[in-house]
Amino acid sequence: MDYKTDIAKYTAKINDKAVDAIVKFCGIALKSRDASLVSCTDEAEVDRIRKGFATKVLGLAAAESDNVIKQVCETMKADRAKNRVTFYYLMAEAAGKIDALA
Repeated sequence: MDYKTDIAKYTAKINDKAVDAIVKFCGIALKSRDASLVSCTDEAEVDRIRKGFATKVLGLAAAESDNVIKQVCETMKADRAKNRVTFYYLMAEAAGKIDALA
């Protein structure tokens, strides 16, 4: 998958190292179609994102992570299949943490 092309639909500037760090974090989950996508309507999925990427990687508190997740869900609402790498990249961007990933 060309993650950078998908990310470019939502943002003009792409940090290649941040994309690589997200792909590395996601690891084997990207091999499965189902696991490589995010569902904003699945509360268990949102909880995994909050506890995993938002807290462990971005270092966000619960309230802040909820706001960032909600913002990215709104940004990507027209996209039925929300790519996990793109979703996480937009989360990092919204939280001002892109440079921390690179």
